Amino acid sequence: MKIVDEDPKELGYEFGRWTAARLAEHLEKETGIKLSGSQVRRILRRKKYVYIWAKYSLEDKQDKKLRKAFKEKLDEYLKLAKEKPESIQVWFWDECGFSLRVIRRRAWTKKGKRKKVNGQRKRGRVNVMGALRYNDKKRVCFMIKKGNSETFHEQLKKLHEEIRQEWINLGNLPEDFREKGPKIIIILDNASYHKKKDVIEQVEKELPNIRLEFLPAYSPDYNLIELVWHSAKEYIANREFENKEELEKVVNQLLNEGGLIIKWSRKLKNKGNAVNVT
Repeated sequence: MKIVDEDPKELGYEFGRWTAARLAEHLEKETGIKLSGSQVRRILRRKKYVYIWAKYSLEDKQDKKLRKAFKEKLDEYLKLAKEKPESIQVWFWDECGFSLRVIRRRAWTKKGKRKKVNGQRKRGRVNVMGALRYNDKKRVCFMIKKGNSETFHEQLKKLHEEIRQEWINLGNLPEDFREKGPKIIIILDNASYHKKKDVIEQVEKELPNIRLEFLPAYSPDYNLIELVWHSAKEYIANREFENKEELEKVVNQLLNEGGLIIKWSRKLKNKGNAVNVT
């Protein structure tokens, strides 16, 4: 049944996916053996095949050399963060939105029935900008009105102050943080407002402990905080919220108050790729 794994277009067909009926027709042409679609489905099931959605892939848009180089750099940062957490911290940064519209997810139901969720489109959205520390999985997430360069800069300053205060609480002098405090590596994507020239200059001037490391294009699988967003959306899936304030309260409990349990061993999916950065 190797034919199932081949692209139909490579065999001269105009369609892009195999159905049982199409497979039966193709096999008859190739072998002269006539099978029905239902017979082909039974054969496929016996061979452990299932009929599920295909995954989107970003591989054709990725630069493999850049990804490899970045992964090597990231691995080195993570190694140092484990060995010398007092000297270097690695934080994964990103933005996410949670809508009042009910998020549908698959759920167990009796055969022949399907669970229903409210299909009404409610207006309202909770936007979040935040970071996840690699070493201890600490999360610092901020509720924001809109993602832009000014907001990004402000939240970076808040994160910087949070880490600075944490360092002072360990018995260190505030004035020593710039020279003796940990280097803060921020892993983030290439959103235009992340890379705005004046923001970069402000960060270098005001937050010298912070170093921004931008992901290769189309590489969300290297950003560990994606797993936080995914787990939060799984938690609130199929739930209905009366208003934005109610949704924001739950999102804050999940992200900032320890209400979210995450399986860190789960692989991060890159719409086709799966890379485990833990």
